[in-house]
Amino acid sequence: MMLRTPEPELMDDDRQAQAYAAADFDEPNEQFLSLWLLHFGEPHGRLLDVGCGPGDIMLRFARRWPALQIVGLDGAEAMLQHGRAALAQAPALAGRVSFIRDSVPGAALPDSAFDGLISNSLLHHLHEPTGFWDMLRRVGRPAAPVLVMDLFRPESPEDAAAIVDRYAVGEPEVLRTDFYNSLLAAFTPEEVSGQLAAAGLGDFTVERVSDRHMLVHGRLPG
Repeated sequence: MMLRTPEPELMDDDRQAQAYAAADFDEPNEQFLSLWLLHFGEPHGRLLDVGCGPGDIMLRFARRWPALQIVGLDGAEAMLQHGRAALAQAPALAGRVSFIRDSVPGAALPDSAFDGLISNSLLHHLHEPTGFWDMLRRVGRPAAPVLVMDLFRPESPEDAAAIVDRYAVGEPEVLRTDFYNSLLAAFTPEEVSGQLAAAGLGDFTVERVSDRHMLVHGRLPG
């Protein structure tokens, strides 16, 4: 197994953000909603999307469940600009969806404020993931459901390159490079299990759900 190669925590380059926002993530993003339903059923109350990027998943949640309120948190203004633009094209969601620019894990969010917590493709960006899990415990209500999906690290750089060629064919080179670097920066399921145990979330489940994605799910201590 190759060692992890960290990458920058923020995707705040305009070219990166544009390529990411324009990419076709329909399959994994729809899978994310299906996995939430599988493990937790219909969401309710107020949801927090940590590392929301351009907001595609949170907008899908808002469209699917009209009573849901959802807040997107991200530190990259370049990403949030795309999220706000997408929200402007869906005025019916405006009263239920909002974006916050702040750092993870140091975001100024109130304790026990959210009924559910989601995060997709953020974990591998973090240089110190302990604060991420601690933040989820702090801002989520007791027994709040948590769903986190991310890449997991392949065995070798050659395996990472093969995954990029399989799933990013025809994409802009900046996106292919980011994808490759993200695979090298990703944690293994075993590493994430260790993070969860250290954060007092050892009851959470970590499982592989594709040849490149892992899923973390569970409920906060009640």
